[in-house]
Amino acid sequence: MINCISTKKTIIFCSRLSDCSITEEGYKALASALRSNPSHLIELDLTGNDPGQSGVKQLSDLLQDEQCSLKTIRFLKSPAAEEACEYLTKVLGTSPLFLTELDLSEDKLGDLDGEKLSSLLMDSHSKLEKMKLNNCDRTEKSCSVLATVLSSKTILKEMNLNNSRLLDSGVKEIFEGLKNPVCELKILKLSDCSITEEGYKTLTSSLRSNSHLIELDLTGNDPGESGVKDVIDLLRGGCCKLKTVRFLKSPAAQKACDHLTEVLGTNPLLLKELDLSEDKLGDLDGEKLSALLMDSHNKVEKMKLNNCELIEKSCSVLATVLSSKTILKEMNLNNSRLLDSGVKEICEGLKNPVCELKILKLSDCSITEEGYKALASALRSNPSHLIELDLRGNDPGQSGVKELNDLLQGPNYSLKTLRFLGPAAEEACKYLTDVLHIKNPLLLRELNLSEHELGDTRVNQISALLQDKHCTLNTLMLKNNSITEKGCAALISAFYSNPSNLIELDLSGNKLGNSGIEKICLLLKNPQCKLKQLKLSDCSITEEGYKALASALRSNPSHLIELDLTGNDPGQSGVKQLSDLLQDEQCSLKTIRFLKSPAAEEACEYLTKVLGTSPLFLTELDLSEDKLGDLDGEKLSSLLMDSHSKLEKMKLNNCDRTEKSCSVLATVLSSKTILKEMNLNNSRLLDSGVKEIFEGLKNPVCELKILKLSNCALTEESCSALASVLSSDSSSLKDLDLSNNTLKDSGVELISDGLKDNCKLEKLCLSDCSITEEGYKALASALRSNPSHLIELDLTGNDPGQSGVKELNDLLQGPNYSLKTLR
Repeated sequence: MINCISTKKTIIFCSRLSDCSITEEGYKALASALRSNPSHLIELDLTGNDPGQSGVKQLSDLLQDEQCSLKTIRFLKSPAAEEACEYLTKVLGTSPLFLTELDLSEDKLGDLDGEKLSSLLMDSHSKLEKMKLNNCDRTEKSCSVLATVLSSKTILKEMNLNNSRLLDSGVKEIFEGLKNPVCELKILKLSDCSITEEGYKTLTSSLRSNSHLIELDLTGNDPGESGVKDVIDLLRGGCCKLKTVRFLKSPAAQKACDHLTEVLGTNPLLLKELDLSEDKLGDLDGEKLSALLMDSHNKVEKMKLNNCELIEKSCSVLATVLSSKTILKEMNLNNSRLLDSGVKEICEGLKNPVCELKILKLSDCSITEEGYKALASALRSNPSHLIELDLRGNDPGQSGVKELNDLLQGPNYSLKTLRFLGPAAEEACKYLTDVLHIKNPLLLRELNLSEHELGDTRVNQISALLQDKHCTLNTLMLKNNSITEKGCAALISAFYSNPSNLIELDLSGNKLGNSGIEKICLLLKNPQCKLKQLKLSDCSITEEGYKALASALRSNPSHLIELDLTGNDPGQSGVKQLSDLLQDEQCSLKTIRFLKSPAAEEACEYLTKVLGTSPLFLTELDLSEDKLGDLDGEKLSSLLMDSHSKLEKMKLNNCDRTEKSCSVLATVLSSKTILKEMNLNNSRLLDSGVKEIFEGLKNPVCELKILKLSNCALTEESCSALASVLSSDSSSLKDLDLSNNTLKDSGVELISDGLKDNCKLEKLCLSDCSITEEGYKALASALRSNPSHLIELDLTGNDPGQSGVKELNDLLQGPNYSLKTLR
């Protein structure tokens, strides 16, 4: 046949070679023959043959050759294919039969009928293996065209529909075509085609049915909750030929996904919560992680990076993530050492308007006041999204809580929940607010809970709040709150954990005891303790507690400047132990209050000036030679009544007593003191003065045991008042010296009346009192009436007459009498 065509004498106008099993080699031979003898053949029909890669081109080139008479070459079998070819040639500017890749992007497909396009693609002369229809506004009809193409037996291996708005309805049409057994498509690209979860379900269902597809690109679509899982399950199931599915749009996102899959053992695209705690983030780049979280296939709404040693670089990664448009709603960084520098990095992300984070947890992240300020500033810059912020376990300094708390009040801020406190501290805060009606305890610098019946239980509860660094109290008053050693231990433990803000503490009126004080001493020894004022009035502290306080203040002398110990019992050395600290240049202590009342304080100051030493150091107060001066009785009584006074003996010998000063002494004796002895020898009391003193002795609170009134210008006139004292049930007097006073027998007779009833006197000195025989007899009679107490009687310097000595001496021999010494 070829030889015939090649012969110049042969004249053939039309040659029909349809379905003659001609291949590329035959097409080349025909082209060569027609070039040799181009003048006669005008029509050639090769429909139904296989031109290979170059056959169509070889012959089509002859149509352009002016020497060749060939006008018509038929390649396509059906008119429909012919129409499609003509349409596409017009659109593309070249015949689709020359192409292996057909690019109909930007809606070039137009209104071309699916049957016609299929006819073209099914024809043996079509060598199209790849079709691109990117960036097209697909209608249901055009998707139906594609479905028809895919349902036809073609050699099409790849179809790209990227960025074409297929929607789920379009995907259903296309995958109907894929289900057809004749479809041999291997690569399908559906990036950014507005496919949702429903479309993913359709494609997984179709791929299970029948498919040659080995690669599927779904980047830029929205798989909903289950889309990714459905596809991944399909890959794992081995029920289809699919080998590669692309979900992620960028290589950076893919790298992040691969890294996290390796770290977590599961694909992060299957997760809504991404747990990278314990430093699983590793060296993952922020841009890559952001790319992953920004991808539409990512459904991570919560990210946990708890217990991480976050460096500045990793905080920068998080800032990049927060600055990106993701669906991330919660980030947990609890117990990760961010520091203020890390928080500032994260705040840069929070400021970005695209950040839609709603919950941020930063508990125990070593954040200080500076970090709180940065957070407050960031939330002011972008106030619309964050609704919950957890800062438990950090240290806000003086202003941190207020900086953020102000945001809760602002109408423009979404922040609704600000967590500073753990459950126990929160409960304590609620108690203060709801029960005690204390507003915003965390914003207070001074908290006065005095006189509330808190007890140890409530104090334990409040201690949970006090130990939290968000509680920045400078002053705490817990006066008369029924706190014991147990409650004190809880308080001090709290302050030991959070010692740096407290400047003043008042625990007065609570029975803390020495064991409670020992706990307080632990706080005082803490180098971080900044306490300046400590009030421990009436806390049942004894000498042991005073010693413990002195020791604690020596070990950490730099802060406490004022200590109140009024109403406690310092024992013999307590006052001295602490007072010595006032002389120590290393110690900041400036004021120690021992005395409860201003009156006692005045008396102490006066006597210190007079004596050159504090009366609180003394057990014997010697105010002889008129050192008492004009000191008021009430003031002196206040001093002697104070638990810090250890005065048991007072000497006022050789004084020129006035009625006023005797009244002072009466007041002292009428007060509850530990005074046991008073010496007024050689002081001119007179009867009027001593009567004042005896009134004091009659007071039931008076515990004076020894009274010396030698040479006080007393006469028988004062003896009636003395007898009343001696016979009183309440009198504690054991030793009375009235020597060198002109009492005479009449006075002694009155004294004797006092000795008869209830008298507890054990020693009586009446030497040189002008007593005669009659007085001796009165004394003997009195001692016979009340023989059980008086054991020593001194009558030297008196005149017993003929029988006086015998009268009394007989008593020494009687077994029923206590008298042992008679002078």
